[in-house]
Amino acid sequence: MANNSVEAANTTTQSVNTNTHTESKTMKKKKRSSQWTWYIFLIPSFLGILLFMVYPIAESLRLSFFKSNGTIETFTGLANFRTVLTSGPFWNSVWNTFYIGIFQILITIPLGFIFATLINSVSKGKNFFKVLYFLPNVTSIVAAAMIFQFVLHPEMGILNYILGSLGLPTPGWFSDPATSKWGVILLAVWHWIGFVIIICLANLQAISSEMYEAAKIDGASGFQQWLFITIPNMTGTFAFLLITGWIGALQRFNEVYVVGGPNGSPARSIQTMGAFIYERGFTGFEFGIASAATYIMFIIILIFTFINLKVSKMKI
Repeated sequence: MANNSVEAANTTTQSVNTNTHTESKTMKKKKRSSQWTWYIFLIPSFLGILLFMVYPIAESLRLSFFKSNGTIETFTGLANFRTVLTSGPFWNSVWNTFYIGIFQILITIPLGFIFATLINSVSKGKNFFKVLYFLPNVTSIVAAAMIFQFVLHPEMGILNYILGSLGLPTPGWFSDPATSKWGVILLAVWHWIGFVIIICLANLQAISSEMYEAAKIDGASGFQQWLFITIPNMTGTFAFLLITGWIGALQRFNEVYVVGGPNGSPARSIQTMGAFIYERGFTGFEFGIASAATYIMFIIILIFTFINLKVSKMKI
């Protein structure tokens, strides 16, 4: 009887172990199948990335080694890169791009930080000022460029009307190669400053108030608090704005295309690298040269971003 009881107990234990093992296998299979289900939902996104990002990048790299007008292709090796690097209009577009970008960043980041500091210091109306300054940033840059063409019109523009009323000189803005870049800079500052203000405000509000209270106790003035507490705590934000600002500036295309067309009129004075690529690719049908210029621009952006990361000591 005892042996029968032991055998029955062993049989029961084996049965339980078998059931547990079977249930464990079933759970693992269900878990795997549920994981694959999620991947199925990601297929459209993967297809979109492959079709609209990976393939164009690879095709552009291939075209950079060919002389192509869209139908006839001839392998030329590095000739397209040589043509771009020895092209006067290309280096003129590089100069225009950096000129506009440098002054946009030098003006917008300090000015946006000052405005953010002033908004952060007021007790009422913060949300109103946030919305007021951020509105330009959500405005379409194409629409903003068209409006600025009227605002900066040399004869009928409101800005020249105000300058003339004050007895100041009235520039030709977009109709004069000497001042057209500054018209684009004003547009860029107006459009980007809201973003700079919001980012700076977010960091300003994250600075601990205890640091300011301790500084007050030690006898620090308001200016000293701003200089030795606020600015050092904003270095990360300044680095972020500097890097994102440069990437956007080096890719500038929409506003200069609206204002001056693909050749950056007047006299190519506002043609940027992006506009040069568009002009060669979609008006000259020189797709090989346009592709080579695209990769040269990519390398310029990559090098400049790397330098900015090193200078700002920002980790990614």
